[in-house]
Amino acid sequence: MSWALFVDESGQDQRNSPYEVLAGVAVEDRQIWPLIRQISDAQQHFFGMRLFEAYGAEAKAKELLKTKAYKHAAQMDAFGNADRMRLAKEMLEDGENPTRARLTALAQAKIAYCEFILELTRRYGGRVFATMVPQDAPRPPNGEQMRKDYAFFLERYYHFLNQSHGDPMGFLVFDELDKTSSHVLLGQISRYFQRTSNGRTRSRLIIPEPFFVHSDLTALVQLADLVAYLISWGLRLPRMPASPRPELEPLVDIIQRMKYQHMTGGGYPVWGIKEVRDLRPQPTTPH
Repeated sequence: MSWALFVDESGQDQRNSPYEVLAGVAVEDRQIWPLIRQISDAQQHFFGMRLFEAYGAEAKAKELLKTKAYKHAAQMDAFGNADRMRLAKEMLEDGENPTRARLTALAQAKIAYCEFILELTRRYGGRVFATMVPQDAPRPPNGEQMRKDYAFFLERYYHFLNQSHGDPMGFLVFDELDKTSSHVLLGQISRYFQRTSNGRTRSRLIIPEPFFVHSDLTALVQLADLVAYLISWGLRLPRMPASPRPELEPLVDIIQRMKYQHMTGGGYPVWGIKEVRDLRPQPTTPH
């Protein structure tokens, strides 16, 4: 038995997003393929086609759930499933000739699809882990050591595995942005697992070498992208000053029900979503 943690990020460009988010969706190995198949079926149901066929690339959450989508969705009454799918498919296939009905139906389909696949993932036992970083957080001066948000992220994943029945192993699946960045991250994670006491402990349950995949070909990394976007724009922890987008609340509520949580022996809650205000790692002493 094992769990795969599919990982993606939001707000890494430090431009418009209120928070930089590292998010992961953990899925038990025997549930991965059934979940992928149902996500594919959902795209056919809501859009009449696969989204990759429509866009020729990954359907990013920032396009599916941007503010304009909600404005378009509200400009007409809700369509029935059959009409919504037909009009959404027409819009995707003939984008040069938009109509009010087509734009509305496509926007409603996008929102309904996102809600459906999040709820589907929850029913399949998915667990959410994430860190939220303010855009002005201090950052490491070089790329040698792993950032503190990654350390907290792996810590929570390790505790989840350690508390799960059946002594499961966990592995990491990252979105490959470019080979240089992937090699940097691979080196950081390798040093963390090999040269720090916490890392060596956690390598007992987490395979230290992550897998890198292309997100446009990997449905569950696209799911992690959706979760990261929603956390950045719609979820707020105590004492976070930035306002969330209220229209995202129904989707964020599903994520809240999937987040990892644990009560320690001393009665203290540990949550799978954590704010990290300083990315500089703690000094470590090699052993």
